[in-house]
Amino acid sequence: MTLGAVRPAANIRWTRLPRRTRQFSSSAPFNSDNKLDSKAFSKTLLLPRTSFPLWADPSKSEEPFRKRTCEDLYQWQQKNANGPVFVMHDGPPYANGHLHMGHALNKIIKDIINRYHVLIGDKVHYFPGWDCHGLPIENKALQELGKDVLSLPANTIRSAAKATAEREMQTQKEEFEQFGIMADWSPETTYRTLDHQYEVRQLRIFQKMVENGLIYRHYRPVHYSPSSHSALAEAELVYRDDHVSHSVYVTFAIDPRTETRSMVLRQIIAEHSVNLLVWTTTPWTLTANMGIAVHPELTYSVVKTQSKQGVMIVAKDRILALEDVIGPVESVADIQGVDLVDITYIPLFSSLCPTDASALSVISASHVTSESGTGLVHCAPAHGAEDYLAFRSLGLLQGSTTDMMCHVDESGKFADKVAHAVGSDTANLLVGQDVLKGGSKAIVQLLARTGNLVKMQKIKHRYPYDWKTNEPIIVTATSQWFANLDGIKEDALDAVKEVEFFPPASRNRLESFVRSRSEWCISRQRVWGVPIPALYHVPTDQPVLDSASLNHILRVLEERGVAYWWDGPVEHFLTPELLAKGGADAWRKGTDTMDVWFDSGTSWSMLEAPRDGRRFAADVCLEGSDQHRGWFQSQLLTAVGSAPAGAKPSSPYGTLITHGMVLDEAGVKMSKSLGNVVSPMSVIKGGANVKKEPAYGADVLRLWAATVEYWRDMSIGPTVLAQSAQSLRKIRNSARFILGNIGDATTRRNVQPVDKQDLGLAERYVMNELYKLEATAREGYSSYSFPKVMNALSNFANITLSSLYLDITKDCLYANAVHSKERRAVVATLERVLDTMTSAMAPVLPHLAEEIHSVLREGEGESDSAPLSFFTKTWAPLSTEWQDPQAERDMTDLLRVRTVVLSLLEKARKDKNLKSSLEAEVDLIVPNSMADRPEMLKLLDREESFLKTLFLVSDVEITNEGSLGATAPEWSYISSMPLPAFEHELSIRVRPATQNKCPRCWTYTRADEHELCPRCDGVVAGEH
Repeated sequence: MTLGAVRPAANIRWTRLPRRTRQFSSSAPFNSDNKLDSKAFSKTLLLPRTSFPLWADPSKSEEPFRKRTCEDLYQWQQKNANGPVFVMHDGPPYANGHLHMGHALNKIIKDIINRYHVLIGDKVHYFPGWDCHGLPIENKALQELGKDVLSLPANTIRSAAKATAEREMQTQKEEFEQFGIMADWSPETTYRTLDHQYEVRQLRIFQKMVENGLIYRHYRPVHYSPSSHSALAEAELVYRDDHVSHSVYVTFAIDPRTETRSMVLRQIIAEHSVNLLVWTTTPWTLTANMGIAVHPELTYSVVKTQSKQGVMIVAKDRILALEDVIGPVESVADIQGVDLVDITYIPLFSSLCPTDASALSVISASHVTSESGTGLVHCAPAHGAEDYLAFRSLGLLQGSTTDMMCHVDESGKFADKVAHAVGSDTANLLVGQDVLKGGSKAIVQLLARTGNLVKMQKIKHRYPYDWKTNEPIIVTATSQWFANLDGIKEDALDAVKEVEFFPPASRNRLESFVRSRSEWCISRQRVWGVPIPALYHVPTDQPVLDSASLNHILRVLEERGVAYWWDGPVEHFLTPELLAKGGADAWRKGTDTMDVWFDSGTSWSMLEAPRDGRRFAADVCLEGSDQHRGWFQSQLLTAVGSAPAGAKPSSPYGTLITHGMVLDEAGVKMSKSLGNVVSPMSVIKGGANVKKEPAYGADVLRLWAATVEYWRDMSIGPTVLAQSAQSLRKIRNSARFILGNIGDATTRRNVQPVDKQDLGLAERYVMNELYKLEATAREGYSSYSFPKVMNALSNFANITLSSLYLDITKDCLYANAVHSKERRAVVATLERVLDTMTSAMAPVLPHLAEEIHSVLREGEGESDSAPLSFFTKTWAPLSTEWQDPQAERDMTDLLRVRTVVLSLLEKARKDKNLKSSLEAEVDLIVPNSMADRPEMLKLLDREESFLKTLFLVSDVEITNEGSLGATAPEWSYISSMPLPAFEHELSIRVRPATQNKCPRCWTYTRADEHELCPRCDGVVAGEH
């Protein structure tokens, strides 16, 4: 049972004892002629002395130790550690802006893991990295230039972006160092995705994927961000639920000349004008309509409405839901969806075109349902993946740029070619209009003009946004490079089976993302990035990207630098075979850059291949939960996709750990606009208002990171940080007390050790609790459950130490002779406690561990070499001899008695019968009728001399009711508690001490005729 579980005894009652025959004296007054000075002996006491300060000042308690425990330590363990290699692979943050609290959480958790492995003797490999390409950095550079991407030469933008990335990396490096991260931040032991060797490795991996037949170019609909002027992968999207769209219900007129297999439908077309009712939330795509889809197995109804001439066709199951759109209807006939397939209809805007447009057809598609809309779906293959796949499956598309109608340019605006659908005059109303804004509204107005608009509704719904610009995206057809994932996703899923996940449920997230993807759009239309080195034959616009061309191109880029792709003449990249096909003028270089997830996803290639029994290149990768669709996935896919044909799929990492997002104290996402951002640098160094934002230092921030359940979303703010600071102060104070009492290095060397069998119950109990703390800490660190470690450490420091052991041993430490067995036992115990506690705290609180270590080394003499870090000493577990369940049981029983005693002392204090508990003595009163003494009483007998120390009183006597005497003390308080497995109770009485106060130790154990108590008299006289 731990101290935290100790409960007060039941049935406590407060009573005055009846008078007995025994005589008691209250604290006897001193003879006025021999009055003792309580301060006269203070210099003979062994009061705590230490240079370890009470209050931590980060400028003195952290900064002096930072280099020793960070850069120097990393270099030392790389040279001297003899244990297994442990690889923490760092997911590169964007080199963009100051660090936020998510960065701090991420790097600190990684550092806790790394430091634990150094402590247990492993050799840690950890190279911090940065992601240097892509839109955020390019945009920042453009903002600083005050220009947009279209107004500057590409080389100017690249130079500015590179300078921006390098400057931002330097800023972030300096801030990361403030977190106390153990790393060597020199260029040789960090990585950047803009480094030449990194880019070349990335391109070699790309080449292997080309050779494995996974890379292809296709004209098809993709997620496209007008605000970024680039295609996006699914991983670069965020979905917002508050997007507002103009949804429209539109009629398409069936061509009266159409052929149909249904006699019923043929007759209806002959007698009525027939319209197909369609609903869409993207009216801007209607100019690109190429078909209407129905489900062949759905039943459709031909209905008459009161508001529109002729008849409409809708899904029968949707009639009731559409009543507020088309009003009450009269059903004319029911037909099957299969009977609608292949009938033709008139293009929507044909009345606006001067030339006749060809009729379009109804197609069959399985993705059509009757759960929403009208049961008929407008198809624009250039703007919808399902439409595109449906047309491909029917052989209606071949993948060329002429197959699909697409009237949207790279800015997300209507282009001139929209005139093909709406006519030149009407096109003037659309060209240049943003399709998501004015363009959609203009289309709605055109529909009203042509008479095809039935109803327009604004709806709020879930819609994808560009995760970097926070602007809505569109789906539109462009020519892009893709990685085919269908051929490798099963291999990737097989590889993931070997990976450990923390928390375990996160496995499902990664596997579901991999399973749901069939291709990866890897090309981007950005200036700042790694090029996709494809060559294009100008006469045919056909790309060349194969093993031969890449071998030649990559040899050039390895020699001249990857940037030479942009700067060098095309003939330098042509093989003789390609040059022979029309000369250099017949070829151009591609301008697409690679998806930044491909950049960072190939970072595993920096790591050594597993050897010496290692199974994975990286032991651990740790990032936010959003990286299941980002870096975790891109590493896996590039590793599996570039593996040699026939090789067993292998994951680049052995364990994936994910953390949640950092929120403010109210659980709200941090935002500059809300003013609720907590900066990690303000936590460490203090904010503008020091009272509101004090300088806590790195260890408080680290302690916060280690105490939250980081695998979930977590909060931070003034209250939480103040609590972390208070927790750290308590741990610090326990360490300070110990340092002040165990003496310097010389003193400790000269103290004779005490064998375990000579230790008292309190020491054996504390060592058992320390053994349990260490076991919990080592298990918690190895299983990444840091809150378990910190909770155990705080409980041990606050309860086992501060509330018990340090309190009850002060008398012995201060007043006993320095070489007395009792004091040596306590000091030896405190030394072991401090050593293990420091090891347990060190991964989380490295600066505090180094400060303790530095104070412990005082008195060891000067050394020519720089002082070594605490972490250079391997954490050796305590021997199992300190596991002592019997001591735990015994102390738990005694603490139950102590709880009652302390309650009685508090009652006496409240009644002003005493100020100090030392003014009291305790009687433990055993019933007269007990023939057999239970184990509890045997324990009390055995530990009788220890009880006064445990109860913090001057004496404890075990007696029975018959020995109490007839004379009652001046005051007394009594209670009782049950004896386990016995009907009798143990009575507990608190009364005044019977002797006088010792002026040296302040216990009431001095006889009237003596100057000091026997213990102090012997110490002062030198009788050890």
